[in-house]
Amino acid sequence: MSKIKTNALRSLDAKKIMHNVYEYDAPEGFLDGVSVARATGMDVNTVYKTLVTQGASKEHFVCVIPVAEELDLKKAAKHFGEKKIEMIPAREITNVTGYIKGGCSPIGMKKQFKTAIDSHAENLDQIVVSAGKVGLQMELSVTDLVSVTEAELVDLIVE
Repeated sequence: MSKIKTNALRSLDAKKIMHNVYEYDAPEGFLDGVSVARATGMDVNTVYKTLVTQGASKEHFVCVIPVAEELDLKKAAKHFGEKKIEMIPAREITNVTGYIKGGCSPIGMKKQFKTAIDSHAENLDQIVVSAGKVGLQMELSVTDLVSVTEAELVDLIVE
């Protein structure tokens, strides 16, 4: 068990949500999600990435999708009731979420944003997401992730 505590991990501990923490060696620079799955020895289909978007209304939204997939911005916009939705620039991630690029967790952001998790997660018992720091992943039940993020399970990926 990791001795590192992030906002995400503190939040799970406070709510007494069972989870496992996995550390991996993160090289200098950005590591994509598929590489993270390999580095942790996880099945790539259980590892999800956290993407932060902004709608035409300027409201922020969080989308959690499989690491090997691409977010369908039109599907996300429709789900969140926005005319248009875009990824926020990487330079804004820390200011908006409190996390850094590559270490953004859907749990424990500065503010609770409306969140959607891709519906492929319905087929999983456990899901792996960032624990809020590059080099740190956490595994928890899909049910607990949905509950703690107040998310909805919806189709979000490019077919």
